[in-house]
Amino acid sequence: MRILEDIRAYKKNDPAAKSGIEILLLYNGLHATFWYRIAHWLHIHKLRFLARMISQCTKFWTGIEIHPGATIGRRLVIDHGTGIVIGETTVIGENVKIYQGVTLGALSPRGGRINAHGKRHPTVNDGATVYSGASIFGGETVIGERAVVGSNAFLTSSVEADTRVVIQPPEIKVRSK
Repeated sequence: MRILEDIRAYKKNDPAAKSGIEILLLYNGLHATFWYRIAHWLHIHKLRFLARMISQCTKFWTGIEIHPGATIGRRLVIDHGTGIVIGETTVIGENVKIYQGVTLGALSPRGGRINAHGKRHPTVNDGATVYSGASIFGGETVIGERAVVGSNAFLTSSVEADTRVVIQPPEIKVRSK
């Protein structure tokens, strides 16, 4: 059963997770993924209004917005998930870990929504980790296997497998009188 597999993934990836029952009852990321899978099934069976209704109710409850049209692999771990947005044509592989405030979004085409069809959202491949506040945009943007995208990164181009993307903090200068 997939929910048990997801619970095991949380237990493996989150040192704060003490038990399966704690994860099942208290982890917003697991709740969002569970309801996404139901909404996704409805979406692919052309019950799109109901699918969107479930995803919007889940967003209200968890603070995590996953479009039912997204494609998500097994064992996704969403850690401290508040503020996550996963767009309609996003593809997420297996064993991916995503932290709070991440956006997997679309680039706005020039001229508004004209020709805004096709793959508009990024792909995050197997084993990748995307840390808090990262924003990854565009249908041609691919995050490679086991890549790590650091906090607050803003990406509109691809990252190769086994790569780390790190934003250097600005230099802090303190002046004394």
